[in-house]
Amino acid sequence: MKLVESILTKNPCYTAGRKITVKGLMLHSVGCNQPKASVFINSWNSPSYDNACVHGFIDANDGTVYQTLPWNHRGWHCGSGSKGSGNNTHIGVEMCEPACIKYTGGSSFTCSDLATARACAERTYQAAVELFAMLCKQYSLNPLADGVVISHKEGHARGIASNHGDPEHLWTQLGMGYTMDTFRKAVKAAMDGSSSAGTSGYTKIMGTAVATTEQMRSYLKSKNPNAAQSVLDMIPLYLSEGKTEGVRGDIAFAQSCLETGNFTFSGSAVTLDQNNFCGMGVTSNGLKGNSFDTPQLGIRAQIQHLKAYACADALVNACVDPRFKYVTRGCAEYVEWLGQQENPQGKGWAAGAGYGGKILSILKGICGTAGGTSQAAPVWYRVRKTWADAKSQKGAFHELSNAKACADENPGYSVFDESGKAIYTGKNPGSQAAFQPYLVKVSISDLNIRKGPGTNYAKTGKYTGVGVFTIVAESSGTGSSKGWGKLKSGAGWIALDYCQKL
Repeated sequence: MKLVESILTKNPCYTAGRKITVKGLMLHSVGCNQPKASVFINSWNSPSYDNACVHGFIDANDGTVYQTLPWNHRGWHCGSGSKGSGNNTHIGVEMCEPACIKYTGGSSFTCSDLATARACAERTYQAAVELFAMLCKQYSLNPLADGVVISHKEGHARGIASNHGDPEHLWTQLGMGYTMDTFRKAVKAAMDGSSSAGTSGYTKIMGTAVATTEQMRSYLKSKNPNAAQSVLDMIPLYLSEGKTEGVRGDIAFAQSCLETGNFTFSGSAVTLDQNNFCGMGVTSNGLKGNSFDTPQLGIRAQIQHLKAYACADALVNACVDPRFKYVTRGCAEYVEWLGQQENPQGKGWAAGAGYGGKILSILKGICGTAGGTSQAAPVWYRVRKTWADAKSQKGAFHELSNAKACADENPGYSVFDESGKAIYTGKNPGSQAAFQPYLVKVSISDLNIRKGPGTNYAKTGKYTGVGVFTIVAESSGTGSSKGWGKLKSGAGWIALDYCQKL
């Protein structure tokens, strides 16, 4: 923290010389799109400016703290309420706000550059943590004690300040995931020797997802080519449910990949039919964990559980998380703190070492780079009659939903992924009725049976042997120029290159 003394020696609050016994600290934000502390300092340092004076400003451009009153001088920063005024008991500090926001009425605003705005808010938040930790030490204050570290909004609720919504309104509308509870805990951690700078590179659970649906699907298919279509179809729910609660849905999906072995459920305590993709309720070896009626409810419960750890904000949807009540709210603001061994309070989702780091490693794989700042190459979904018939292509789409809609509009067409696998056939009845089961003759004894239509699918370990077999479905796929046929027996798929149609 860079602290610069810039006392408002001409302001009436300074010249009056009234002192207070410091009992607490109050955090404000300026309520206008001005990131420069110098603008306020120059304007307020006047004998005629008698309507406000705070103890400090935090510059949003560089995070510098400017002390504008001696800490024990009485300022005029919060007005008064039904129970008196916090000016008589609390030091007041203003955080400057980004230039790229525009207030539209009351505490509501629009934002033209979300990334820049969040960076400004991050700087002022971290500087405020360090400043408040210093002041709490100086005046022997416990930031977690009732009424010691509060916002202007909380001051109004306590009856000692005018009716303002700052600074929570700024954090909420920018999707920062910050709350006064997380702020107080951060101040306490900084006092205990865990500098706020030590979390500057950490990944917040609350916020807007970075990874896209297609990135998450691509990652899963690369790790688990046999992932159930139902799993691929539910991935958008992570983003929609996360957006509702302000939780990063891509983090929740990465956690699910960790807990389910990339949805293979190999070694997992839960199964696909439980719709429990995070091991919820598996509190000891041998427990099966919770079950949910639908994938959406299971994902919603996971999102709500992450929110319980990340902040103290109320849920938007009705609570479906059966273990929500057992979480110490806001104890794990960062993914890195989801592991009990890394959590400053010894709390967290999992007891194993490096739990949060494992989630972030998966997230890195999903996004392509650390922190998810870069996106993986876009995935194309092509709508054709068959994969081999490129001239029949109706379109290529990044969004699977758009590709499916195109297939539905064109009888006899399917959606193919980049490997040539047919992943969806149009709903039009004409496209389904066109296929009729038929017989094939296999003249070799060692024709492999695979789990799916392509050499990118695993072998079942069995062979057809010589004989006649019924094909009940066809699909293009890698490793066969004539495509793949599904055996009526249910044993799997065979390459039609080695078959004679009867």
